[in-house]
Amino acid sequence: MSALDPTLTPTAQLTAPTVLVTFSGPDRAGVSTRVFAELAAHEVEILDVEQLVVRGHLVLSVLVTAPTDPVAFDMTMKAASSDMGLGVESVHGLGDNRARRVGRSQVVVLGAPLKPAAMAALTAGIKGLGGNIDRIVRMARYPVTAIRLEVSGAEPDALQAELAAIGHSHGIDVAVQEHGILRHAQRLVVMDVDSTLIQGEVIEMLAAHAGCEAAVAEVTERAMRGEIDFADSLHERVAQLRGVPASALDEVYRNLNYTPGARTMIRTLKRLGYRFALVSGGFTQIIEQIAEALEIDYFAANELEVVDGQLTGKVIGEVVDRAGKATALRRFADEAGINVKNTVAIGDGANDLDMLAASGLGIAFNAKPLVRSQAKTSVNVPYLDAIIYLMGITREEVEAADAADA
Repeated sequence: MSALDPTLTPTAQLTAPTVLVTFSGPDRAGVSTRVFAELAAHEVEILDVEQLVVRGHLVLSVLVTAPTDPVAFDMTMKAASSDMGLGVESVHGLGDNRARRVGRSQVVVLGAPLKPAAMAALTAGIKGLGGNIDRIVRMARYPVTAIRLEVSGAEPDALQAELAAIGHSHGIDVAVQEHGILRHAQRLVVMDVDSTLIQGEVIEMLAAHAGCEAAVAEVTERAMRGEIDFADSLHERVAQLRGVPASALDEVYRNLNYTPGARTMIRTLKRLGYRFALVSGGFTQIIEQIAEALEIDYFAANELEVVDGQLTGKVIGEVVDRAGKATALRRFADEAGINVKNTVAIGDGANDLDMLAASGLGIAFNAKPLVRSQAKTSVNVPYLDAIIYLMGITREEVEAADAADA
């Protein structure tokens, strides 16, 4: 009979006698082999195993069915631990792990640095909402410290609101996602470009060729803060580019700097089958080249009018504004055959708010205060690849994949 046969009844019911054996001490080769060999001599059944190593210190816990001779069992465990230079504790009791409560979430904490006071505040916040921390795992130690907590018993939206506020007060980032099978589905990542995928604003770089960089930058800043309508601000800024040679577009592209970690994030998630889209209030003449260089699947942006080799100071067609970005996200998700719930949106300005709200996971990346306050999740470290930790991917996995492809 198959081990996966649904008619099988587990050997240990919740009321059946069990033993939890925990070994701890310096890690060394052969510990696990020795432990399982000693357990085999008592003909018990393994119900659960957890092992971790932190700075060379091992903790190995094994939950087994009750042995026929508990005294002999305990003596065997003590003798084995002594031989290996480890401590051991055997706790006799009843049953397996209790069922985890409803409201399961994955909480990812990013800090540079991550201090104990911040973790104390976060864990207190989880407890205050009736949550329980079932597991804690480190995702990365550089360039930021990333920790994942698996939490049950707290409503995810309430947890996000509470922990985001705590994180902000301690200068760390906190992201909460509902813990379910959809987290492992194929996803579409939709990104803003200016000051998100790349450093700086393309329109300001173009304005430098027209000698009006400061004036354009001031309007851009007001638009990103949500103080003026984006479409109006775009037309106002583009009008000042009249007469700039079209060759300036290629020069600006050649001098672009990607945000640190951008290529790593895209490369890593593409290995897992993720699709990518760029949705920008910038210009197709630049965005198209970026999309080709990074093998981006979709893009939407504004098109500058060019006549006789010069910019006319006008935009052709419908403006990709705040509403247009959200519309593009839904369109690209439909074209990719991906549920909108499985989209990730990343942006920094007020123009991105509708897109962030429409996505399954909206991330405000080094964003303006207005955007951070309205987005469910924010990342305020200067590394775009920190976002992969929100996807449940560790730094070690990224480095191993890169090494395998080298």
